[in-house]
Amino acid sequence: MWADAETRPGDPLRPALGTGPLVKQQHQVFVALLAAIDALVISAACYAVWIILRWSYTTPHAVPMWDKQAMFPSRWESYIKEPLLPFAIPIVLFSMRACGLYRPRRDRSLWGEVGQLFKASIAGVGMLLLFMWFMGMDAMNSSPHPDLVLFGATMDSFRLQMIGLALVLPVLLSAHRVCFRTTLRALRRRGWNLRHVAIVGSGRLGQIVCSTLARNSWTGINPAYFVSHHDKTARQSAAGRPVAGGLAELESILEHQPVDAVYLALPNSRAAVVPELLRRLERFAVDVRIVPDVNPRHMTMSVSELDGMPILSYRESPLYGLGGFGKRLVDLGGACAALVVFSPVMLLTALGVRLTSPGPIIFRQRRVSLGGGQFDIYKFRTMWHVEDERARASWTERNDPRITPVGRFLRRTSLDELPQLFNVLRGEMSLVGPRPERPELTERFREDWRGYVLRQHVKAGITGWAQVNGLRGDTSLRKRLQLDLYYIRHWSLAFDAKILLLTLFRGFVHRNAH
Repeated sequence: MWADAETRPGDPLRPALGTGPLVKQQHQVFVALLAAIDALVISAACYAVWIILRWSYTTPHAVPMWDKQAMFPSRWESYIKEPLLPFAIPIVLFSMRACGLYRPRRDRSLWGEVGQLFKASIAGVGMLLLFMWFMGMDAMNSSPHPDLVLFGATMDSFRLQMIGLALVLPVLLSAHRVCFRTTLRALRRRGWNLRHVAIVGSGRLGQIVCSTLARNSWTGINPAYFVSHHDKTARQSAAGRPVAGGLAELESILEHQPVDAVYLALPNSRAAVVPELLRRLERFAVDVRIVPDVNPRHMTMSVSELDGMPILSYRESPLYGLGGFGKRLVDLGGACAALVVFSPVMLLTALGVRLTSPGPIIFRQRRVSLGGGQFDIYKFRTMWHVEDERARASWTERNDPRITPVGRFLRRTSLDELPQLFNVLRGEMSLVGPRPERPELTERFREDWRGYVLRQHVKAGITGWAQVNGLRGDTSLRKRLQLDLYYIRHWSLAFDAKILLLTLFRGFVHRNAH
């Protein structure tokens, strides 16, 4: 075992001493303590709502401030807090447990945990509301007092209390967990509360896993040693950690050098041995995690389950579900507002195009958007009109002779793009996204540029991350593709808002716009 005479205090494998069942028991005590603190915070939230509502109420008649009995009748204080607290604690704790807030996930993002806390809090308040309605307590507590007015409106206490709890509870729980996690992470960086892991795979992927875990010391996950992905190995160390042996010695290594978890980081050439390794690891009470040997540049990895069957999603559109619905609402609202604001500019631009060159005011051209679907993009015409607009599938160049004098100004100021707001209203484009390309160029780039078609996982946009970073016109396609893929991997409504804000300062006039 670890405590034999051969193990010295300075041995690099020494930190794994004391892992196993003892750590799991400590985790159970840790979770119980965390749940107790959460219960106190829930109680504090209930009383905070009571205090806020109590001191927010006024009476329509002049009452001396020292006459508390007149301002806050005893019946008010009796039914604003007592029925709620005994049920709020178990229901909200159950909701938090259902959202996975008591699982031992040290690699959880802090903001991800805050998001789960908000979901659990709102769900808990909803379940509490249903429970009290089922028990008939809302009817007992919801008769409005004729002399009590909140901000000029008479409202019943029960609904006010539930609304207040839905607002206060997630804020207090999030503040408590942020302080708790921040303190815990500081302790882990100093070597306290560690969990020690073995990394199976001493190649490139295994060393990346080791470096990532070591770099994120706030998780408290310490890579104790490697197990080579070869059956036998003479290698002594990798990434500054010892190599304890090969796969043939796996059981012996885990018995003599116990750890809390095993990370399988095997190269693709050894992927066939994973099922056998999982079977062998069933003999040990350790957590097992698999790190796939894939390039993260072109993926948005997520795990789901269907009827007990695990599904690993390597790549999918980030706009499925509620996120896509929210983006569509922003597109509709933003496009309508922009059309109202820019309507005088659009009328003047249309008049300028009509008076300075023959041909239609609006230029239409086939472009590619979400899922490879094609649509007609709308732009103010900036070139001399020709009968066949599809004759030349290429980007415009600086000082292109096809551009009219007015068109040159429209391109430099991006005013020619304003009709695309109608494409947004039609659902063919979004306010923010990769710029749409012609089908002919898309087919060409599909073969020449790996990952180019991944741009079609979101709707094409009027503005985008590449555009606000100056990659417009005849600029590097590689850099533009990198920024487009970065946008897709990190998409959020907040990211869209940032790009729209930057567009106001960088997006309209730029030296690369021509």
